[in-house]
Amino acid sequence: MNEPPNGAPAAVLLERVWAELGIEPASASTATAPLHAVPLPSRLATADLAWASVRAVSLASGIGLPPEPDRIAVAYRSDQALTIDGLSPDVWSPYSGFFRAADGWIRTHGNYPHHAMRLQSGLALTADSDADDVRAAILPLSAAEAVERITATRGLAVRVLRENPHHDALLRATPLLQVERIDLSPRDGRHESGARDLRAPLAGVRVLDLTRVIAGPVCTRTLALLGADVLRVDPPHLREPEWQHFDTGHGKRTTLLDARTDRFEELVAEADVVVLGYRPESLDRLGLSAPALLERHPGLVIAQLSAWGIDEPSRAGFDSLVQAESGIAMIESLDGDRPGVLPAQALDHSTGYLLAAAVISLLERRRREGGGWVVRTSLRRVAAELLGMPRSSRPQAGPELDLAAHTAAFDVAGQTVTTAASVLPGLEFAAPHRWGSDQPRW
Repeated sequence: MNEPPNGAPAAVLLERVWAELGIEPASASTATAPLHAVPLPSRLATADLAWASVRAVSLASGIGLPPEPDRIAVAYRSDQALTIDGLSPDVWSPYSGFFRAADGWIRTHGNYPHHAMRLQSGLALTADSDADDVRAAILPLSAAEAVERITATRGLAVRVLRENPHHDALLRATPLLQVERIDLSPRDGRHESGARDLRAPLAGVRVLDLTRVIAGPVCTRTLALLGADVLRVDPPHLREPEWQHFDTGHGKRTTLLDARTDRFEELVAEADVVVLGYRPESLDRLGLSAPALLERHPGLVIAQLSAWGIDEPSRAGFDSLVQAESGIAMIESLDGDRPGVLPAQALDHSTGYLLAAAVISLLERRRREGGGWVVRTSLRRVAAELLGMPRSSRPQAGPELDLAAHTAAFDVAGQTVTTAASVLPGLEFAAPHRWGSDQPRW
C-alpha cells in the first residue's frame, strides 16, 4: 500500500515536519500508510495526528515497518492500560474536571497535591472538600470570576471556550516545530556511537530529561527506547505520583537533584541532549533556558515544550486545559452543551513523539553541520494544527480495542507493572525504575 495521497491529513502533516526539521527521513522510500485508521474516534482528526506523530519517529530513526494502528491507540490511552499488581490506579483527582459556572463551563486541574491546595484556597474550600464542594463553590460564579479566583492563588483553571479560527490560523502560520541553530562554538557529539545500529540508533547519546506529565516523558521514553542513555532529574521537593512515572518511565534512570547544584551542572556538561518541559519563566529563573544552556555548553541539542508556548512564559497548563480553552472540548461535545474530550490526551502524546523525531533529526544535523540546536513546540501549537485538519460531523465509530493485546509487563522492585507496549515495530521497552531511585550520574 502506498503513502496516503498528498491531500491526506497525515501525509500533509508529515511533509510539514520534514520541511521544518530540514532533513529527509532515512527510510522515506519505504513509508506506508496504515492498514486502517488509528481507532481514536473523534470529530477532529485525532487518528491522523496520532499516526503522523508516531510515523515521524519511526521514519526519523530508520524504521521502515509502519506501526500498528491499534498499538498506537493503546499507547495514546496508556493510562487506561496501566495496572500495578493487577489494579488500575486512580489517575484523576476530584479537583480535575469540567465544572458548570453561572454562564458557562470551566476546566480545572488538581492532580498534584500542590495544585489541589491552591484550588481549595482560591475557592475558600477546606482540605477535606470533595468534587461536590467544588461544584457548589463554582456554580454561583461567572466562568471568568471562577477562573480568576483559582488562578489568583496559582491554581489551574481555564474557561471552556469555542474555537477561534483566526487565532488558530495565526498559530499555524508559525512552525509546528520551531528549529533554531545557535552556533557559539563547535563541540563534538562525543557520546554518539559511530556505526548506526537500527535496533539502537541513539546508542551512546546522553539525554538529560527535565520534564514531567506525559508529553516530555513520552519524548524521552522514546529516545530511551532507541538506545539513548536517559537520566530524568526531578527537584527533591516536587513528588511525582508513582503511577504517572511507571506509565512513561521506561528505560530511563531517575534521580532527585536540585538544579542549582554543581553536580547538576556537571550532568549538563556531559549531556548531548536536554529536554525541557517546565514553564519558560521557571527555566529562565534557574538559568536553564535554551540560550543560557547553550552559552555554557555549546553543541547541545535542546528540545523545549510547554503548554501554551514561549509567548506565555509564566502560564502553567496541561493537555486537558488546552483542549478546553482552544475550543476542542466544545467541538467534541456530545450534546452541544456539556464539554467533551478527545479519546486520549492526544496533544500530550503527539507533542512527545514529534519532539522525539525532532531530536533524532537534529542529532543528525549536528553530526553533519556542527553547532548547537534548539527545537520548540507547545501543546497549544499542536492543538492549532489539529484544529486546522479536516474533521467530521460526528465521531467515527471504530473497533473495540483489546488493551491487553498491546501491553507489556515488568517487575519493578517486586511490583508487577503492566503498561502500554512500544509503538515502534521491533523494539521493546526496558522496565521503568522506581521514581528517584538512581544516583545523579551518567
